[in-house]
Amino acid sequence: MPARPLLLHDPVFLEHDTGPGHVERPDRLRAIDAELARQGLLDRFDRVDPRPATDDELLRLHTPAYLDRLADACRRGLGYIDTPDSAICPETERVARLAAGGCLELAERLARGDAERALGLVRPPGHHAEADRSMGFCLYANAALTADHLARRLGKSAVVDFDLHHGNGTQHLLEDRADVLVVNLHEDPAVQYPGTGFAHETGRGAGEGFTLNLPMPPGTDDRAWLGAFDRVAAPALERFAPEALVISAGFDAAVRDPLGHLEITTDGFAAMADRLVSLGERLAEAHGRRCPVLAVLEGGYDLGALGQGVAALAERLCGPVSPGG
Repeated sequence: MPARPLLLHDPVFLEHDTGPGHVERPDRLRAIDAELARQGLLDRFDRVDPRPATDDELLRLHTPAYLDRLADACRRGLGYIDTPDSAICPETERVARLAAGGCLELAERLARGDAERALGLVRPPGHHAEADRSMGFCLYANAALTADHLARRLGKSAVVDFDLHHGNGTQHLLEDRADVLVVNLHEDPAVQYPGTGFAHETGRGAGEGFTLNLPMPPGTDDRAWLGAFDRVAAPALERFAPEALVISAGFDAAVRDPLGHLEITTDGFAAMADRLVSLGERLAEAHGRRCPVLAVLEGGYDLGALGQGVAALAERLCGPVSPGG
């Protein structure tokens, strides 16, 4: 029997207090927990305890000055770092290290073959975090650090980010590399934060051609969103043939989300999850080796849609592993 999927899910991530009225709030994880419990999904995973990322691990992608600034801002009790969106509290740096380190622990366990799939339900999120600064609620680059670790351990990895917002941090931290393919499906940056992620952004230097951006116009529904993935992203991923797949799983493209203008339903998120997990299985079978899949939580601010979207992803991660996987 294949090993059960791994789950990083701990009350410590509630301790990152963003204050009254902030959309990236602890209630997001409470809503996810309630929906996973309602659907009986929590008991289908093996739990992994978070552990703090070390300085050496964070410095693979972040600058020493940024690590020092964030730690100092939290010690001083400042309300935010770099931008008012990136709210912090005295516990934030510790929690952010646990989020990043926990995701790296999932990656290492997948790399050594303990499981084929994993889900990191962490906050603060990470895909907007740049090497030297915070942006858009994000502090440490959880998904990028994870993809970097898997590429180091296995040879090549890919990131698929389907958050409403372009993952500028993930792209910029990895865009000069040929061993990581970064794919983003997001709302048109001409009308949506952070204003990056146009189709002409395709990487730089040795990484030219290993960044793929698929901006979606406002009003995009399930059919158009999934169609873009099927026509453009899936073939690119199959050509690249990664040895691990990281999903930046944001659910703010949901039709009810307060921050966006896309119209993705729970059925759409379930279909995307199915495509990505199936892709990992196909790649493993086609190339005669493993292709583990690790999903990391990013955004999603309508609590009902968030809980249902994560549950749809969790359900697919818990599904049977095909013989080739």
